[in-house]
Amino acid sequence: MTQLSAGLALYGASAALLVRGGLGLEPWGVLHQGLAELTGLTMGVVSIIVGAVVLLLWIPIRQRPGPGTVANVFVVGVAMDATLALVPDAHGPLARIALLIAGIVLNGVATGLYIAARFGPGPRDGLMTGLHRLTGRSVRLVRTAIEVAVVATGFALGGSVGIGTVAYALAIGPLAQLFLRVFAIPAADGGSTPVAAGTPAGAILRR
Repeated sequence: MTQLSAGLALYGASAALLVRGGLGLEPWGVLHQGLAELTGLTMGVVSIIVGAVVLLLWIPIRQRPGPGTVANVFVVGVAMDATLALVPDAHGPLARIALLIAGIVLNGVATGLYIAARFGPGPRDGLMTGLHRLTGRSVRLVRTAIEVAVVATGFALGGSVGIGTVAYALAIGPLAQLFLRVFAIPAADGGSTPVAAGTPAGAILRR
């Protein structure tokens, strides 16, 4: 539970660092920012609402949430808003690049922490794996289709797309794979569960 909580809080904080860097957000962050611009709500509140809506989409595709799934909806959004309140916008290219790198790396650490805790995937990851199972399409194709759709929608609403969006897409897979192994929780028999091979960990890595 400690690992799960730390991972979710760090995920929200890392997403906020990408916002403050101003060089482009991760795909779902683009959508959250666009909706925040449209509604006047904070990005954290929008993240919670979107997470809850996505979780409802699990019902027709027969996905089962775990405690980590529900915690993901709320903790990430709260941590994001808290970090945005504490960290000011970056000024100057060096500061922006530093926040971009920190946000991407910490997002990889967070992904490894909360998925390796094995309390259930996040709502967005579960949607991806559920559609993969339902349609028979590859995880890579399903993930790409979802992320292209959310980026396009978020960008149309005013979300930030830039070099950071591309850098995130290229780096998050290898980083997640690394930190899933670092934070893998030993199995009860003393062995280590190969988290990089199963769902949802494998779904995260097969980008």
